[in-house]
Amino acid sequence: MAGGPIRTPRLVLEPVSWRDIDDMARLKADAGAFSMMLGGVRSRQQAEADMADDMACWARRGVGIFTIREDGRFIGMTGLHERPDGRGLGLRFALWPWAAGRGLAREAASAALSFAHDAGIRRVMAVTRDTNIASRTILGGIGMTQCDSFDRDGHLMLVYESIREVAADPLPPLPPRRPIRLPE
Repeated sequence: MAGGPIRTPRLVLEPVSWRDIDDMARLKADAGAFSMMLGGVRSRQQAEADMADDMACWARRGVGIFTIREDGRFIGMTGLHERPDGRGLGLRFALWPWAAGRGLAREAASAALSFAHDAGIRRVMAVTRDTNIASRTILGGIGMTQCDSFDRDGHLMLVYESIREVAADPLPPLPPRRPIRLPE
């Protein structure tokens, strides 16, 4: 698993662990926070299964879900998960409704996206309903672009992606070495 926490100007993001299960289960059970997420509102048992999957993603991929804390208080989650529909590693974020409206979701999602790319993940995608203007605004605001759409249960779902190419070496290649001739 990754090293220490990620610090942004207002937030601390930490990889999820079992000590976070109570906070995560409450967040995922709240319709205001989780009703539009893939799978929707979750029971405690489902939240525990999600936590096991999140921990496995960290172990396999070196990326995963983070808790989000502001001034030490749990306000939500963000990060990457392996999408069950096979679309790849998906960025997700959910905050308590009382924490919305101050740019915290954007700040956290941006930090998680940068972390993923810095960890070597070339393509990160995200999916949101076309009617979820807040999520669409956040995804566009952190540099993700819409690349596809599909229908799920009568809802138009928009697919966003962020692709970071492998950086080219900024230095020009060295000239070939000439053989060294030793005096005879």
